[in-house]
Amino acid sequence: MSEESVSKLDPSRATPDRLLHTGATDDVTPEDLVLSSGRDVTPETLEWAKRRLEKEGRSALDTQLP
Repeated sequence: MSEESVSKLDPSRATPDRLLHTGATDDVTPEDLVLSSGRDVTPETLEWAKRRLEKEGRSALDTQLP
């Protein structure tokens, strides 16, 4: 997209703020942690994630992400 076309974007077509979120306020699930680690979701990896979330809380997910 050129600079000119970016400056002419129609604000009425922008995504409303209420729909934009980072997930920072959402609870992290064991499945989130398993998927962020690049592992398959299995009973074993879900148990691993549950233990890690109990120990580290939300920061367990932060260490998985770049």
